[in-house]
Amino acid sequence: MNDTIFALSSGPPPAAISIIRISGPDAGHVLARLAGAVPPPRRASYRTLHVPRGTVLDQALVLWFPGPNTATGEALAELHLHGGRAVVAAADAALLELGCRRAEPGEFTRRAFANGRIDLSEAEGLADLLSAETEIQRSVALAMAGGAFSRQVEDWRDRVLRLSAVVEAALDFDDEDDVQGRPLSLDADLAALASDLRTWLHRPTADLLRQGFRVVLAGPPNAGKSTLFNALVQEEAAITSPIAGTTRDAVMRSVALDGVPFLFIDTAGLRDSGEDTIEAIGIAKAHSEIDTADLVLWLGSEGEGQQGAWEIATQIDVVDHPGKASPRHRVSALTGEGLGHLRNDLVNTARTVMPKAGHAALNRRQHDLLSDALKALDATRSTADLLLLGECLRLARVAFDSLVGRAATEDVLDTLFGRFCIGK
Repeated sequence: MNDTIFALSSGPPPAAISIIRISGPDAGHVLARLAGAVPPPRRASYRTLHVPRGTVLDQALVLWFPGPNTATGEALAELHLHGGRAVVAAADAALLELGCRRAEPGEFTRRAFANGRIDLSEAEGLADLLSAETEIQRSVALAMAGGAFSRQVEDWRDRVLRLSAVVEAALDFDDEDDVQGRPLSLDADLAALASDLRTWLHRPTADLLRQGFRVVLAGPPNAGKSTLFNALVQEEAAITSPIAGTTRDAVMRSVALDGVPFLFIDTAGLRDSGEDTIEAIGIAKAHSEIDTADLVLWLGSEGEGQQGAWEIATQIDVVDHPGKASPRHRVSALTGEGLGHLRNDLVNTARTVMPKAGHAALNRRQHDLLSDALKALDATRSTADLLLLGECLRLARVAFDSLVGRAATEDVLDTLFGRFCIGK
């Protein structure tokens, strides 16, 4: 934290503009050495930059942000350079010569966390926002990065603190007339808080959003799985052939349909036994993928798919192809007939189980910690001992503190900020 760091925060050169961020205690001094003087705060200024030896580096816009009210919570400067490789390399060398250090991945955001500009949940939301590829991912991540969940956690923590104060008062002054035993309102307040936590725990998680809605195409050999798979992902990802057993392994593709993330999985044709050991392994893997799917599209004989699978009649363009009496969809991957209705149905179904756009969604770490808090609150119902009740409330508060990073371990921080790119 005592180093002054820098990194390219825009895309790699060549580019029209390259932005280099500088953060740390010597940011102002470094900017003055390069630009001749520190410009007015928070206002873009046109300057001729010079390397330490005096030669011209570039003509650029520079910005100065004095700490602590900055993105990182410390002095911050930006150089908006021409985006050629030689210009960026020269600026890199000049900053190293002036005593700056190249930033590690996520170090700017980690400093923002360390300096109290954001909490851990907001940082996790920002990491998801940077990796968002679909509209719903962007919308949910923006809610987390904007502090929606953090504000909710602070509310829960305040309520636990008030309940803890009531319990402490009952312990310290239970011999006085105005405080007698377990307060009558305590159980109702604990139940209301536990109910709020259960509501959040029942929400769809961010893991589903990050991985995508898993759709497995299953059925016997030559049922048209790979052809339909290619049509859904809109590329020739799977090999198609009239030869039975062509697909030996699961083929996966992540795509977005109407802003909703999907993971489509083409599987080996299912039959009692494969022609060889490799196909048998593929069939076993197909069963494994079916077991973990959010939805199975069944292309085999009607009624033979797993419970809940959608019956899909494929190859409807083929005259003598066996049909189905009541499939959910009839499609031809070759002509495109029925594909639009199938895609719309998939999108609408996925949206019912995905986090709602603009709503915060819990990742696995957050879900586990919130579950710990709920367990602690539920434990208060089974004890009449005020000391044990107070300890349960303390454990709930510890879980809330961990959610926003008041009690984060270095391993957690290293893992999180390692997800960020250099320069963020």
